[in-house]
Amino acid sequence: MSTRAKVRISLGVYVLLIIAAVAAFGATKNADSSFEPANEFKVDKWIDLGPLSINKAVLYIVIAGFLTVFTMMWVAKRMQAKPNRTQTVVELIYTSMRDNVTGANMDSRMATRWFPFIATIFLFIWYSNLIGYIPLPTNTEHKFDVFGLQVPHFALYAATANLGVPLMIAILVFVFYTGEGIKKKGLFGYLGSLVPAGVTGPMAVFIWFLEFLSNFMRLISLSVRLFANILAGHLIILFMSGGLAVLLGIHAVGIIALPAGILLYLFEIGLVATLQAFIFATLTAIYLGGAVSESH
Repeated sequence: MSTRAKVRISLGVYVLLIIAAVAAFGATKNADSSFEPANEFKVDKWIDLGPLSINKAVLYIVIAGFLTVFTMMWVAKRMQAKPNRTQTVVELIYTSMRDNVTGANMDSRMATRWFPFIATIFLFIWYSNLIGYIPLPTNTEHKFDVFGLQVPHFALYAATANLGVPLMIAILVFVFYTGEGIKKKGLFGYLGSLVPAGVTGPMAVFIWFLEFLSNFMRLISLSVRLFANILAGHLIILFMSGGLAVLLGIHAVGIIALPAGILLYLFEIGLVATLQAFIFATLTAIYLGGAVSESH
């Protein structure tokens, strides 16, 4: 059977399922007004420690941090004089990150010093994004009974879908690249370098204020881009995988939207999770390199 025929048969079966679902449930409306999609991202306190607390965001951060450290230690122990398959893949990724991300935006000496930081950021964000697509028992608002134990419902959540996490990483990057610029040029030299060469007079003052504000806008550029992409992806998956059917109270909508939810889920795992980590790491390298460059 040709691929075209398989596709046509699959589409035909899908259409028949839609027709059957609409015929059976299309007129049934029982919207659940208590269902709030935003509650999936609400962070409830598990252990109250006063100003600090343990919650699911902390759990995901700890898991991502553990995986980051474990990966680096595991890779380091598997390095051999004669590269194995793991080492070949690691060296390919390492070379790509070193040459295309770090090395392309700063000199070799600075790249050697900052590559571990940038690689750690990439791994941490990548793991944070990926484990966000693994259902874990973190929904303490709803529980089910297992042999008398109240177990939280499984849910999708990502630490990077909480603005506070990417914002703190962005603030760390801001402090580091500002420190590098001041270390290289001095405080006034760094502030003066915000104005492009050749701009003088009142326009230089205007440009300086714009550039000064743009440095703080980088906090938004780094944090909100990551936060918004991961949050939006999770919400769309939630809606396509049954949330929309619950809100509308039409069962057939769930069958119609589910394939789109599965495709989007695979798209988020296969591309978005890695792409957002790569963009964050690349922008970090650009900001670090730009802070010490002679011409802004």
